[in-house]
Amino acid sequence: MFRLWRHARAFGALVPKEQLARNLTRLPTLSRSLLINRDGISNESVYGQSCKMSTIGYLRSDNNLECTAGTMNDVKQIIIKKLGIEVGYTPFVSTREHLTQYAPTSLDQLPPRSMQDSFTSAIIPLTTDKILKDKYVGFMGNVRLGRLMEDMDMFAVWVVHKHLLLPNLPEGVALPYTFVTALVDKIDFTDLVPTHDADIRLSGHVSWVGRTSIEIVVWMEQKLHGKWRKLTRALFLMVARDATNTKASLINPLVPANDEEKAIFDGGESRKKRRIQLQKEDLLKTEPNDFEQGLVHELFVKSIDTKSRAFNKRILPPGYVWMEDATMANIVFSHPEDRNAHNKVFGGFLMRNALELSWALAYNFAKRRPKLEHISDISFHHPVDVSSMLNMQAHVIYTDLHYMEIVVLADVYDAMTGQQTTTNSFYYTYSVAERLPSIMPKTYHEAMYYLDGRRKFRYAMGIDTPRNAAAGDEAAKSKL
Repeated sequence: MFRLWRHARAFGALVPKEQLARNLTRLPTLSRSLLINRDGISNESVYGQSCKMSTIGYLRSDNNLECTAGTMNDVKQIIIKKLGIEVGYTPFVSTREHLTQYAPTSLDQLPPRSMQDSFTSAIIPLTTDKILKDKYVGFMGNVRLGRLMEDMDMFAVWVVHKHLLLPNLPEGVALPYTFVTALVDKIDFTDLVPTHDADIRLSGHVSWVGRTSIEIVVWMEQKLHGKWRKLTRALFLMVARDATNTKASLINPLVPANDEEKAIFDGGESRKKRRIQLQKEDLLKTEPNDFEQGLVHELFVKSIDTKSRAFNKRILPPGYVWMEDATMANIVFSHPEDRNAHNKVFGGFLMRNALELSWALAYNFAKRRPKLEHISDISFHHPVDVSSMLNMQAHVIYTDLHYMEIVVLADVYDAMTGQQTTTNSFYYTYSVAERLPSIMPKTYHEAMYYLDGRRKFRYAMGIDTPRNAAAGDEAAKSKL
């Protein structure tokens, strides 16, 4: 889950022992200032404007304390140690079969945990680490969002480590787990543009737990004018596997400690039910609903010459762009530096390359610099081997006013056979100041992309929920 790149080491602030002992005597609770949205997740940063709004008691009493885990480089080093990973690349991964004997066989062996147990934070020290800064800065002086996505993926793994508690694991023995990112759900961005000359802080905690799956909420903030300002918030869903990554593995259950944690946990349950419902309604499994079928037919009628009475003569109406013309592709080679702990390509590396390709397409399509509004869905279908050749294709599949929905598909390309296997899919919502042309599909395959993009867009914008989707469709029909 984490990328083995080099950082210059920098240490975060340390807590005086007297301060820590004094504050740990108080039971930490979630701040009452949390604003819970309809998903059961805070729309505002856990911190708000300062550490006073933290969920951890001793952080709330010390405004000078910046983080609990040090820098992101410190986090990486701790994860490596806890997993018992050997530093240095070799094509042959050391066996971890001996760790399977320590894997829990029942939930009775795993004590329940609260959200407070997993709460943690870490710093990206852009103000003090000049070498690190060069990896994050863009040509306009802003921070590359793709790099931040890599850090959020690794930080989510660290939060999972904080949640784990195995009383029967002997001291010094590596964790008998492998953590796999299943999906990233609805990353929302504020209007604040991150700059390269101020530190960035990640914070988060576990928000929901099943038997073998775990949801993590991660916030990202930047310190501007002495105050922490929210940049984004993301939900990661990870799956716990055994040490050899051959079967699912049990993890500590999550028991809410108070009303706020209960509301967040219930939001996780709702999202689980929604994912199950979306799988049933997937356009690869079931036909479009009645409204969507009518929508496709209306687009078809707009793109033919009705006077000629010929179905094969397609025309592009004014204000439209063929979907096949709104595309961009890139070949990406993965190398050992892009690997995770198990010699597979790090998910954050894929997220970064997909995001940067989507931005390039959005820029080219709109002819002006776009703003990333949402990442509505990132799915990991298959692991990617190191040394794989990745064919990444980006398509504008839906537009509405000055918004566009872009999908990026990552395919592993086999040069010998010419076969491609889709390993990942990414959905992005961008906006620009001016109205965008509408997208016109030519084929039925493109029409399904169009409908899928429309669904992703309406979910990302908060227009449709499982309860009001049908009503939303009828209201949207009048706008065509």
